[in-house]
Amino acid sequence: MGAAFFYHLTDSPLEATLPMLIGKARGAGWRILVRGRDEALLQRLDDVLWQGPEDQFLPHGMAGGPHDADQSVLLGDGPSDGFCCVMSVGGAEVRADEVTTLERTCILFDGHDGAALETARGQWKVLTDAGCTAQYWAQEGGRWTMKAEK
Repeated sequence: MGAAFFYHLTDSPLEATLPMLIGKARGAGWRILVRGRDEALLQRLDDVLWQGPEDQFLPHGMAGGPHDADQSVLLGDGPSDGFCCVMSVGGAEVRADEVTTLERTCILFDGHDGAALETARGQWKVLTDAGCTAQYWAQEGGRWTMKAEK
C-alpha cells in the first residue's frame, strides 16, 4: 500500500524540487508519471529536465509520443497504469485508489499561492478521509522536514 507525500514548496521552486524527487524515485527503480493539467507548465518542466546538469540527466518524454510506454519518466495528464509513482503538479487530481496501488504519490504545491494551498488541503482531506496514508513535508532553512503524518 502506497502513501501520498505532500511537498509544500516555499524555499525551492518546483523547477528545482521536481528533478530532485524524480532522481530519488528513479534511484528506487520506479517508473514515474509527472501529472499536470496545464500543458504550458508541463512544457516548462520538460525544458527544465532537458537543461539539467549532464551528470544528473533524467531521461523523460512528453505524453502523446510513439514511445510513451518506454519512458521511465512521462509528463502528461493520463492514468497511472504502469507507473510506480505519480508526481502531481499544478493541482492535478490524484485519486485514493491510485495512492493505494502506487508505491508513492507526490503532491507538490506552491506555498506562496493561496489557491494551490487550498487545493492541497482539499486533496489531503479527500485522501486521508478515504484511508490513505499521507505525509506533509515542508522546507525549513533549505531542508525538507516531515511535519505531519496521518
